[in-house]
Amino acid sequence: MSADILKAKDISRAITRIAHEIVEKNKGAQNLALIGIRTRGVILSQRLHEKIKAIEETDVRHGILDITLYRDDLGTGLENPEVKATEIPFPLEGMDVILCDDVLFTGRTIRAAIDALMDLGRPASVQLAVLIDRGHRELPIRPDFVGKNIPTVKTARIQALFKEIDGKDLVQVIEPE
Repeated sequence: MSADILKAKDISRAITRIAHEIVEKNKGAQNLALIGIRTRGVILSQRLHEKIKAIEETDVRHGILDITLYRDDLGTGLENPEVKATEIPFPLEGMDVILCDDVLFTGRTIRAAIDALMDLGRPASVQLAVLIDRGHRELPIRPDFVGKNIPTVKTARIQALFKEIDGKDLVQVIEPE
């Protein structure tokens, strides 16, 4: 059984709000770099990139991070993980990095992403932007910018769909049967 939590307009509104919060907290966009975690974090970061570009009338650095080899669950069933390219065509040194992901759950993906980032350079700060925070953290990680908090039972799934990949914008909670 599934329930629609956010529709296209809600997602757009949340991304616009997050973009404004990022600009406000960082006193502009001069030193920002948006880094999307593959796969759906990249879509969120691209949309934030466009919103911040429109707000600040400046192009913000943007990159893509693949964390496949940094995951702590590699040995638990991912026999042939598909490693894709990390695309960060600028130095991270001294940058205020906004790490972007679609859904924050246990925090393990973010831990892996921070490890991967630190192997690429030493940013001035790393901030976290997520579309959905569903709780159930296993690590002491919390987002700086959240589209929506959706408390769930641990066995439920949150599915964020983006038109660029899935053909529509929608966030659903999928309850176990």
